[in-house]
Amino acid sequence: MKILAIETSTEACSAALGIDNSCIYRHQIAPRKHTELILPMIDSLLNEANIKLNSLDAIAFGRGPGAFTGVRIAISVTQGLAYPYDIPVIPISTLATLAQQFSDKYDCIAASFDARMKEIYWGLYRKNKLNIMEAIKKEKVCLPNNISTPSSGEWFGVGSGWKLYSDEIKSKFKCKIIDFDDNAYPHAKDIIKIAIPLYLDGKVMSAELVSPVYLRDKVTS
Repeated sequence: MKILAIETSTEACSAALGIDNSCIYRHQIAPRKHTELILPMIDSLLNEANIKLNSLDAIAFGRGPGAFTGVRIAISVTQGLAYPYDIPVIPISTLATLAQQFSDKYDCIAASFDARMKEIYWGLYRKNKLNIMEAIKKEKVCLPNNISTPSSGEWFGVGSGWKLYSDEIKSKFKCKIIDFDDNAYPHAKDIIKIAIPLYLDGKVMSAELVSPVYLRDKVTS
């Protein structure tokens, strides 16, 4: 199984290539340079693995929420690579990807990052039997004092939303917060982890059907 993953929804730009049980990746924090970086990253991964683009089984990508330009870059690159070879694609939530990064350490993750306009993107996830983070409530964009909260469990927070609004979030949270990491960014290698069971279950789509998820009508770049 060979799956390429692309994540450009935030300030971080990353690509990963999963081949059976191994994964190689490229990652860089580079605001507004994603268009310059992402294709060379992908070429580098394919060359390192010595495989051709048309041999991929699927391309997974961060479908948002996130910056308008960043989400569009991931979709455009995915469609451009997948369409000529009829490679199936797998859209993955950026918030779920952020949560997945900590799945080896925690069972319950509250993922959040800055949505600008004094709002945050917000999602709550619990680890399933496959060690994959699953949303327990609908992802949303909201003011920090309007977050959805869980009814049970011990939770770990992750993402820039915690850096900006930790006091507001804590004041609304009903369950125990173990700790939080406010410096983490979504990473393509975690998209691979989420995408594998989806691919095996046949939950893929054609490149032309891909659409972004912004969670709000007004978008920011």
